[in-house]
Amino acid sequence: MSVTVSGPLPVPRAILFDWDNTLVENWRNIHAAINAALADAGKEQLDLEQVKILARHAAGSVLPQLFGPGVERAKKIFYAHFASNHLAGLRIMEGVELLMDQLRDKTVPLGVVSNKNGDLLRREVTHLGWGERFRTVIGAQDAKADKPDPAPIYLALERLNISPGADIWMVGDTDVDMAAGQAAGCTTILIGPGPADQTLMEGLTPALRCHNCTAFSGFLRDRWNTI
Repeated sequence: MSVTVSGPLPVPRAILFDWDNTLVENWRNIHAAINAALADAGKEQLDLEQVKILARHAAGSVLPQLFGPGVERAKKIFYAHFASNHLAGLRIMEGVELLMDQLRDKTVPLGVVSNKNGDLLRREVTHLGWGERFRTVIGAQDAKADKPDPAPIYLALERLNISPGADIWMVGDTDVDMAAGQAAGCTTILIGPGPADQTLMEGLTPALRCHNCTAFSGFLRDRWNTI
């Protein structure tokens, strides 16, 4: 089934989205940037699936785990490589354009809460011409902590001048997104299958699970006036 409803879905006062692998995809360049830093450090390369597991968290927490005392040099190489290539490799995921158009028609304020470096994130939003779609864009290190901590969600809502509550939807593709949303008291919506290791979802029950944004868009079309 492409859509599974597991809990109540109050009509949202705001919807917050994760970025990578929820709205856009740029794995090729994330993978290449991490492996460039690993090669420089003489470390074994990672395959794409390993990188996807790591990238659930912000680079600021992942890179120290990979590089230890050499992390500062690794950060410079990783960010330089990614910054030089990320816009060319950016791809909008299936169904996202239609979803954004539907939500714009509903005049619900939208925001992005991502674990991607804030400057790079905002550069990607601008590159896609989506600056007017999102009233706030929060990236890694913009708040006092990154997801799964709820701090970036609270910061996004503060900038929207909206109080936290169950009528805020947090939409993402990982356990990290669901944990942050749940900790902030939001209604959580999972796009895609979630983490490969499903034990990471223990204690996390999204109110809605959608195969992709096309399925989410169809759900909104069919159910908006009844949720």
